[in-house]
Amino acid sequence: MKFYTSIFPDSKIVHIERYPEGIKEGPMAGMAGKVLTGVFALRGQTFMCLDGGPGVFPKSGVVSFMVNCDDQKEVDAYWNGLSEGSDPKTQQCGWIQDKYGFSWQIVPKQLPEFLQSTDREKAGRAMQALLKMKKIIIADLQKAYDGTN
Repeated sequence: MKFYTSIFPDSKIVHIERYPEGIKEGPMAGMAGKVLTGVFALRGQTFMCLDGGPGVFPKSGVVSFMVNCDDQKEVDAYWNGLSEGSDPKTQQCGWIQDKYGFSWQIVPKQLPEFLQSTDREKAGRAMQALLKMKKIIIADLQKAYDGTN
């Protein structure tokens, strides 16, 4: 929670519930005081995390989070923050897997315009440029879209 709220402005930890004291047996033994659940908000979207124990809820690429960005400065800020400690081999086309194994797509607001253009030649050039990128560079997409690269 601290990692994510440090990256996204207007974010906060809302509530933390900790494992109770006094459990001496079973899977929760020795967990007293550790975070059981936490509620946090990123840019107005509320999330809840749960410590279900090791291997109970394996991470997968089935769910990802998309961050819509207004400009390259915002793309860079989220990309750099979320990529801290991650495996660079997992990065392509704006997708990144953070150090906790969760997938994010850092997307400039112009991307749908480029890829969904009725001018299929322009859209195709933009898609080809996108496929070569890890972090999305808006100026490079624009050049490919315009056919000026």
